[in-house]
Amino acid sequence: MSNDYKGNTAGGVRQLVIPDAHGGQRLDQALSAMLPEFSRNRIQNWIRARKIAVDDVWGTTKMKVSGGEAVRVEIEPDPNETPDAPEAIPLDVVFEDAMLMVIHKPVGLVVHPGSGNPRGTLLNALLHRVPQVAELPRAGIVHRLDKDTSGLLVVAKTLRAHTDLVRQLQARTVKREYLALVYGEIDRSGTVDAPMGRDPHNRTKRTVHSQGKDAVTHYDVVERFPGLTLLRCTLETGRTHQIRVHMQHIGHPLVGDTVYSASRRSHLKIPFPRQALHAERLGLIHPVTQEYMQWECPLPPDFASLLQALRDNTGWNT
Repeated sequence: MSNDYKGNTAGGVRQLVIPDAHGGQRLDQALSAMLPEFSRNRIQNWIRARKIAVDDVWGTTKMKVSGGEAVRVEIEPDPNETPDAPEAIPLDVVFEDAMLMVIHKPVGLVVHPGSGNPRGTLLNALLHRVPQVAELPRAGIVHRLDKDTSGLLVVAKTLRAHTDLVRQLQARTVKREYLALVYGEIDRSGTVDAPMGRDPHNRTKRTVHSQGKDAVTHYDVVERFPGLTLLRCTLETGRTHQIRVHMQHIGHPLVGDTVYSASRRSHLKIPFPRQALHAERLGLIHPVTQEYMQWECPLPPDFASLLQALRDNTGWNT
């Protein structure tokens, strides 16, 4: 087996069946949902290049599916991407078996290589520890955490596990709970149901807008401080920066979040060097045993120290 991982661009053939739930959608829309590791633009290009057949007939960009069709997708490597290198980076593995790994990601570890972070990522570490993930989309990474967010994430070690976990995420059966310290005193539990997409004025940011993808965050009050609230946020969907954007949207941005800033609470500044967000709990159905499994990890030292200082009411200009 080669260690030359090509990210989400590794070639090969996928045999799929369109679920009834995607009936009425265009072919590219259905495949985009079924193959989230590939952009819709790439899928459309494969359709035009006759790399995708539906019931043994070449697909078209305007074709609609009804559900039940057999689809053959010939995945072409992206020549603009180069293999990522395995690196001996220590990982805090909470659980591991032949199918999956659950990892406690520390603050500062980037999940995927990208601009400004070509090496030293979780993906590089996985390629060293589990070389066979080089054959999987995104080296088996099915969801992500921001660089400065700590906590639990799951990685698939086989194609079967990857397919199953992606389906669970799409079906919203993966349980993800975060602890978030936000500005403002929140009285009760609530839900933010607000679609999200890229900010048209800043492509690196996300924002709430009517043309975005559906995004739902539930939150419960864990602890209150003067001018601050510790929340437990449960994701129903998993959009990029979802909790950070949703909390800003309701006027309660995260402490330490310089991208989605606390400008509405400018009179209250907590000197914390990152967003106060931690993926505390993760639950899912095991791809083979079908057993529901759940894990929990403690707060990192900086977040725990911040909360203790607030409880002691020492050292913070609130």
